[in-house]
Amino acid sequence: MPWIVGVSGASGTPYAAAVLRALLTAGEAVDLVVSRASRLTLLDETGISFRDAHWRDDLRTWLARGADGKPETFEVDASGVRYWNAGDLAAGPSSGSYPAKGMLIVPASTACVAGVALGLSKDLLQRAASVTLKERRTLVVAVRETPLNGQTLRHLVALDDAGAVVVPASPAFYAGATHIQDLVDFVGGRVLDAAGVRHGLYRRWRGELGGGGTADK
Repeated sequence: MPWIVGVSGASGTPYAAAVLRALLTAGEAVDLVVSRASRLTLLDETGISFRDAHWRDDLRTWLARGADGKPETFEVDASGVRYWNAGDLAAGPSSGSYPAKGMLIVPASTACVAGVALGLSKDLLQRAASVTLKERRTLVVAVRETPLNGQTLRHLVALDDAGAVVVPASPAFYAGATHIQDLVDFVGGRVLDAAGVRHGLYRRWRGELGGGGTADK
């Protein structure tokens, strides 16, 4: 069964790339939903156009790029990805009978958070998240916004009450980060921790001070 990965329009497309690479490295199947707004963000942050007719090539180019913008940083086999258009409300993930392990929304914009919390299902990303909640599957929401106003905070509490795991895209420094990719991978790793997916994206805390500098990769 696949993990559904939803990419919304918030800044932070390198977080999504880190999660996707780690899932594929772990041998997990992925169903990918890229919102219309996230295509604009991806173009702005990376210069990559994500096109329905060429999604395989565009995805490979995106996942091969480092968080610093350097192309061909990673070698990625994206054959385990199935892509669904965000406007296709008849797609597999729109139904509770469609088999899936759960869903990761990385990054999650405040608009996406509101839509899922209110059950709006305005596109496939929001609909798949609503299905994930109603089927009592794992839903991880990596919210990327600052500061957070009261309305968004209430929406996040509603998601927590519904069973979702809220993971703020908040990098930590105890893992010995020396590069922007390390900070991105930490957030991606915490998303995967919440989903119970094994990975080696960052060095874990072992109860000893001064141990930063080497990731468990």
